[in-house]
Amino acid sequence: MLARATATVAAATLLALAGAAPAHADLVRDYEYWLGDYGFTTAWSTSRGKGVTVAIIDTGVNGNVTELRGAVVGGTDVSGLGTPDGQTPVGEDSTHGTMVAGLLAGRGTGEGNGMIGTAPEASLLSISVAFGQETGAVKSNDDQIAEAVRWAVDNGADVINMSLTRNTPDWPESWDDAFMYAFEHDVVVVAAAGNRGSGTSQVGAPATIPGVLTVAGVDKAKNASLDASSQGITIAVAAPSEDLVGLLPDGGYVRWNGTSGAAPIVSGLVALIRAEYPELDAANVINRLIATADPNGQAVPSALYGYGLIDPVTALKANVSKVDENPLDSLADWITLHRRAEVEAPEQSAEEQPIVPIADPPLPRSDGAQTLLPTPWTLAYITVPLSLVAGFGTLAALLGIGATRHTRRTVRTREQ
Repeated sequence: MLARATATVAAATLLALAGAAPAHADLVRDYEYWLGDYGFTTAWSTSRGKGVTVAIIDTGVNGNVTELRGAVVGGTDVSGLGTPDGQTPVGEDSTHGTMVAGLLAGRGTGEGNGMIGTAPEASLLSISVAFGQETGAVKSNDDQIAEAVRWAVDNGADVINMSLTRNTPDWPESWDDAFMYAFEHDVVVVAAAGNRGSGTSQVGAPATIPGVLTVAGVDKAKNASLDASSQGITIAVAAPSEDLVGLLPDGGYVRWNGTSGAAPIVSGLVALIRAEYPELDAANVINRLIATADPNGQAVPSALYGYGLIDPVTALKANVSKVDENPLDSLADWITLHRRAEVEAPEQSAEEQPIVPIADPPLPRSDGAQTLLPTPWTLAYITVPLSLVAGFGTLAALLGIGATRHTRRTVRTREQ
């Protein structure tokens, strides 16, 4: 079974701001520290992701939220529980997909206001998946993911974002075919590493699949996150995973932690690169990203940072030598080595592994009236949401939880 990447909850505190001065109009934008700290605002003078399509395989993205209007250009449901456009949340979490989408391609609500993503002109495909074992979905989690990846490729995805984990390093053979299909069609697949705070000490599939761009998380000081990230040799780059802002399906906002949020930040950067360099295949897009990453004083590649912290400006401006193969290894080679017909397959558990979104538990209504307390979901998954902004333009309360990619398709000329 699939799972989101979530962190454990240590404590919940309420900072009442009653009587404080009215919230600044662009409070949410102010909280998006990674836009300035990592140079995205500067990078946008070069590329904003226009002409690039990113598929979000998640719980469903509500494209009717102000910040996402015009961003979602298609979608589907592979669970049998949602709507044909993939925009109706399914499974145990009604917020996760929209939160991921906001970080990736939010358009804001006006000049300098509202949630804006790292690729604010990229287009989105929403593919709703029912995470968890008791969702009522007819198809297994594994089958849903395989179908979702293929649908994304067939419907024009240049990038696929997967803020989810199987919580095991291995994956079913059906994923071999699905991910090979994506790689053969020049698609960059981005996956979240998972979070130690949820008990995921090492990355799990799809983040362990050769060729996948795996994202680890760091805190605001750019140090590896203790709770909101996992570690592993398949990690490619690191990005912010703490004190993030999430856009809710009802138009509200939350603060959350986890690599479920770090992944779409990086998927947005991949979209910027693909828009600026439409002639590059997926292998060279990935190579440009990791070759320009900032080691941040670390020996790389490392199990915590991969090749380092993302550097949007350098990724778009630097001279980077071309490569002939994906620097993150080959799934085809792995299959040849590990799925050989003459080798008897190892015994597998009869019980399917749960797949969960690498992100957050169900959130309270964003009306400022509830304190977010620990739930079984917050203890099971990889990202913890923290209620941030309460209704109607007035900041009534700030809720905080101490939680912590063998035939390639012809590369399309993307609209600049």
